Amino acid sequence: MSFDPEQIHVKPFVHQTQKMKSLHFSIAEVQSCMELARPDSLDLAYTRTMMGFLLFHPRPLRIGMIGLGGGSLAKFCYRHLPEADITVLEINPHVIALRRDFSVPEDDSRFRVIRADGSRYVRAHECAFDVLLVDGYDSDGLPGVLSSKRFYDDVFDCLRPSGVVAANIHLGNEEFSLLVARVGRSFHSAPLAVKEHESGNAIVFARKDCLLASHQVEDVIRPRTMEIAQWKLLQVAFGRIRAALDERPRDGAT
Repeated sequence: MSFDPEQIHVKPFVHQTQKMKSLHFSIAEVQSCMELARPDSLDLAYTRTMMGFLLFHPRPLRIGMIGLGGGSLAKFCYRHLPEADITVLEINPHVIALRRDFSVPEDDSRFRVIRADGSRYVRAHECAFDVLLVDGYDSDGLPGVLSSKRFYDDVFDCLRPSGVVAANIHLGNEEFSLLVARVGRSFHSAPLAVKEHESGNAIVFARKDCLLASHQVEDVIRPRTMEIAQWKLLQVAFGRIRAALDERPRDGAT
């Protein structure tokens, strides 16, 4: 009997209303959400918080993403950060098969979706990215290979000098505090966990070779392609990140 590797991956399904389209592994949880009239917008609050990497690295030239989902972050970065080269790593072929359903751009000279195990990819690619966004959830939650000390060590190595990681970790994860501490040990400095209590997520930021410190407001400018309404929503997220930075103890502990 032949073995089909695609059978080990759960098939997501798409739910659509008059205004929205969403990606699910189960009806109880939304993996990604897209507004039909504005397919490049960020409709889930935690994705806007993940864009907070711009506070620490305003002009990244190479962005990596682990987890495609409905492509919200990939589409947003592709449209509004035209100087950035973007590599999206997705292990589930059934998720990749839905990229057109969610208006994910076709591969081109600066954008590609690769079917790959994100943990193995970062291990094999040192100094590859200025920014790495980790949002690689499957039907069972956050895979162990994307939350181990070895993984975060490899993330550190795959970042360029002063590179930034933004990782989505559910607040309900029994090992949440352990995972945040693990990031800190790999990056040799305290990470910043920005909690989204309404959605049950936390976005954990860490920076290679230097402490997290926000750039000045004028350094993070609104892209010409971005609507003012979208920019205002990002500014709300950025304000919460800056407030979390200000609230940290002086010794940098989380």
